[in-house]
Parts: sequence; C-alpha cells; structure tokens
Amino acid sequence: MPTPFEILKQYWGYDAFRPLQEDIVQSALDGFDTLALLPTGGGKSICFQVPALAREGVCVVVSPLIALMKDQVAQLQRRGIAAVALHAGMAYRDIDRLLDNCVFGGVKFLYLSPERLTTELLRARLPRMNVNLLAIDEAHCISQWGYDFRPPYLNIAEIRAFFPNVPVLALTATATPEVVTDIQEKLAFRPGSRVFQKSFSRSNLAYVVRPAEGKESRLADILKKVPGSAVVYVRNRRRTKEIARELTRLGISAGYYHAGLDLDERSARQEAWINNQLRVMVSTNAFGMGIDKPDVRLVVHMDLPDSLEAYFQEAGRAGRDEKKAYAVLLYQRADAERLVQAYEQSFPDMAEIRRVYQALGSYYQLATGAGQGQSFDFDLAAFSHQFQFDSTLAYHCLKALEQADWLTLTEAVFTPATVQIIVDKDTLYDYQLRHPELDRILKTILRTYQGAFSHPVAVREKQLATFLKMPVGILRKSLETLHNAGIVDYQPAKDQPQLIFQQERVEAASLSIDQQRYRFRKQRHLERMKAAIAYAETPACRSRQLLAYFGETDAPNCGVCDYCLALKKKALNPELFRQYEQKITERLAAGPLPLQQLVAAFVPAQHEHVLQVLAFLIDEGKLVQDGEMIGVGE
Repeated sequence: MPTPFEILKQYWGYDAFRPLQEDIVQSALDGFDTLALLPTGGGKSICFQVPALAREGVCVVVSPLIALMKDQVAQLQRRGIAAVALHAGMAYRDIDRLLDNCVFGGVKFLYLSPERLTTELLRARLPRMNVNLLAIDEAHCISQWGYDFRPPYLNIAEIRAFFPNVPVLALTATATPEVVTDIQEKLAFRPGSRVFQKSFSRSNLAYVVRPAEGKESRLADILKKVPGSAVVYVRNRRRTKEIARELTRLGISAGYYHAGLDLDERSARQEAWINNQLRVMVSTNAFGMGIDKPDVRLVVHMDLPDSLEAYFQEAGRAGRDEKKAYAVLLYQRADAERLVQAYEQSFPDMAEIRRVYQALGSYYQLATGAGQGQSFDFDLAAFSHQFQFDSTLAYHCLKALEQADWLTLTEAVFTPATVQIIVDKDTLYDYQLRHPELDRILKTILRTYQGAFSHPVAVREKQLATFLKMPVGILRKSLETLHNAGIVDYQPAKDQPQLIFQQERVEAASLSIDQQRYRFRKQRHLERMKAAIAYAETPACRSRQLLAYFGETDAPNCGVCDYCLALKKKALNPELFRQYEQKITERLAAGPLPLQQLVAAFVPAQHEHVLQVLAFLIDEGKLVQDGEMIGVGE
C-alpha cells in the first residue's frame, strides 16, 4: 500500500502535512484510538481520509451534518475516490444498494448520520464489511458537557463490537477539557489511546468586540475599512435579507443565505461568494460549514451567539489562509437580555412538550406503536400553523424531544429526484407507441441516464426540462403519470428538513423525559450563555478569554484584539502617539507604501512604538493593510 505522504501528494497535491496531521495519521495507522482537536480550518478530514486510503477496506465516517457529509463525499468523488453517504430522506432500496457496494468492496468511505447506527439494515451489513477505520466527525456531539449533544452518538460504542480491533479516530474543533474526557469515555477508548491537540490560538486573527447601538451603520463602516471577502452572521432569516439589501444600497456587493432558500438559489449564491463575484454573505448559522474558502478576511456577528463554542467555530472561518483577518462582534447590553429571554424559552415545561408530541402523531397520522425509524419531510411553519403553535415554542419542544432521543430533526437536505424503469423492454416499447406524448421523455431518460433499467438514477429535473424545452411542472406531472401507470418508479426531489422518529409512538400521557438530565442540560446551557456574555463584557484580551475557555489557561495576551490595542495606545504618551500618527499619515499622503519602508522612515529605537501605532490605526480603520502594503483608509 502507498505511504501517507504518497497518498497526500497523489490525491491532494500537498508535499507535507500541516502541524499534528502526520502524528494523527500515524496514530490511526498504528491502531490506537485517537482524539484529534484541531481548530476550524485545521484540516481534520485529511486526518482520517489519508490513513483510510493507506489500508485495504472501507472507512466508516459518522457525521451529524448532512450538508457536510455530502460536501465531503463530493470532494472525494472529484478526486476519484469511491465514497457514499447515507442520511435521512433516502429511499430504502438506495440504502440497500449502497450498503451492498460497501460489503463487496466497491466503496472506500461510507458516511453515516448517527441516526443510521440504530437501523437493523445497517447493523446487519456492518459485520460483513472490511472496516479499516471508524472516524467520528464533530465528536463533541457525543458529550452532554458540550454545546451540541446528539443522543444517537451514544450508539457508536455499541457498533465497535462489530469490529473490536478497528481503531476509532474522533475529531472536533471545539471541546472544553470536560468534553475531551467525556468523548474518550463515551467512545470506549481502549488503553493506550492518544489525544492530539493543536493550540486553538490564531495569531493572524484579531478578535474585536465593538459596542454598537447603530449596528447596521457600524457594519457598513467596518466593511468599507476592511477589504476582502466577508461573512456577516445574523439571528434570523428576515434579517439576512434586510441587511444584504441595505449593504447593496450602500454600494457594497452583498447577498443573503439561509436554509429556507431553495437549493438552486443557495448553490448559486454560495458559488458567487466563493468565486468572489459576491463580496459579502449575510447569513444565519446555516452558512459556512464545510465551505473551503481560505481567503475570508472578515467575519462579523451582528448578534451574540449563545455559546463560545458556536462563536469560536463561526469566527474561525476568517483567515484560514494564515493572513491577517478580523472576527468582529457588534454588541450591546440588549443582546445579553435577548439571550436570557431565549434561554428561558428554550426549556418548555412537560405539558407543552407532550402537546407538540401529540400533534406530531396527528400530523403524520401515526398509530400508537408505529413510526420507529421512519423519516418524514418537515415544515415547521406549516406544522405550527396547522396546530396553532407559536413556532418558537414548537421548535424548542422538538429540540427537547430530540435531546431525549424521541426524534431527530435534521437540517434541510437536498435529495435529487430518481427514476427507474420497472417494466421490460417490450412492455416499455408498447407503452411508448400508445402514448406518443410521453415517448420523448422516456427516450431522453434512456439516452441520458445509463442504468435506468437496473437501478434508480438521479435526475436533475430542471436540467432535463430545459433540454426537453418544457416547463419543469409539466415534466414532473408526466413522470407522475408514468409512475402511476407502473412504467417507472419516480421519487420526486426533496429539499426539506427531515424528522425521524427514533422510538415508536406512545400516547402523549405516557411520554417521559429524564428530568434530571433535562435540568443538567438547562444548567449547562446557562453556564455557556454566561460565558458568552462575559466574553463580550469583560475588559481583557479576547484571545486569552477564548483560549482559557478551551483549557489553554497560560496563553499570553494576543496583542492584536481591541483590548490589547487599546492597552498599547494607553502605553504611549498621547502627544507622542499624535506625532507618530501625523508622520505616518504624511508619509502615506502620496499613496500606499510597504510596511518595511514605512517603519524604516523612523529611527530604530522608535520602531516598536511605530508598529503599535500602525496596528491601532489599522484596527480603527484609519489605515488599511493589503498584504505588505499600508494605505490610508476611506
């Protein structure tokens, strides 16, 4: 088999691993259970993909986010590596076929949502697979001490019994010391296991908290002062559209993104942003996961997230190319009050939870004792309207049911339409003769999609309709006609969240939730929220605060956050600071200059102070830095 370095070069084109990657890869190849803690953009996926490619067999990857799974599968496939993903919303026959391919050696990477681990179909096939590695992405989800606990993750330890000698490689970008310990316990790490942790410090990333009453105007000022690609995170879908329109009105190229947009819109906007045709993406937290764009210069949070884990992960999407970048939080005291209010709504009482659960049974017409393992399209707005629920309350009741392992609610996921011809060629030919209006559609499917007789083929309905020069609605009706006639099996495309019942339905009065665990989660949520508020309100180095939260208690001041720059300014005599500022501005009057040339205009004894003044002026937006060039801001 090829060496890890040969694999890295062959499939990724890299000559060397990033820090810690080689050690993590070798640990997995040596058969040790391994936990890898790497910050956002640290190259976690390569850590399990390389050792899996260095051994015969299939790597089973457990990941909680369908969009992330599909993105990684697509990237592997583009590199010529056989990879598949199983997730909610897929047809039984498609899952059955893909698992067969894994058993008989046709697949190198099998991506699973954690909910799949409990299904009989999977548990019957796993022991027959030649598994070489079990990779757990977003491993913090297994710990109730973490911020995104997912009960199905607890089933991972059970499936280890199917291949007891296969190592586990768990990976995460956000874990406190308690979570690090809990991950190893919950995954049943064996003696001799290893933990690799890269410092979460990001020396190129300046964390800034700006008190802001008029957030929109402050945002526009920041965007004018900091050039380059940017992400702006907001609280809800409505605000994404409002802020993007306001930025566009001000002449700043901006678009908006949220899970409620249809697939084509999301894809087009994402591509435009990645290719720098769109400078600013205003988004809910649905945007950014799995997107490989290293040159983001600015991430702005218009609202304070409810945990430092969430903030750190989202802010960390800036500056992944190791060049100077900014993570700015626009904060006002009302944000803390909003978080407290949201916290109080996040843990509804048992009567409300039972009422929502009862409504779900009616919504899907599920009999008592039925539903376990079944998944359904779910529209929260439609559900809430039908049963006259407050949608926020309904959502939190669903999250409570999810945390108690009664159900799972996934993010919106696109599953393409599929078509399979289910009659023999003679029957099909006869049908075509009798229905000339459908003949052209059938001929196009046969010519365009190989294998339509033997298995379901994915069909892009809009592309097919364009080729046939007919409205997509007419195409879908025609496919439904063929389906109803028993000529094809047609499964329409899906682009909605999936609701999966993890247990059979019970009478609402019999529904139970572990109250001690519920109170524990509520207390942990409160502690995380208080830590987020303290970060925004505590006058201390922002980087040190974040690092201390994640267990790095001895980190020095970063020197580049808003607090550190303010300290540096205070350390200079105000009159001396003004003199330096004036001379720098005069030097730049004719145009931008290289940093080295600008500093060289002062005597060597002044260089340290000059650099401090430059850093402060850049942070304040009075100067702009583009690579090594320094210029006057707008």
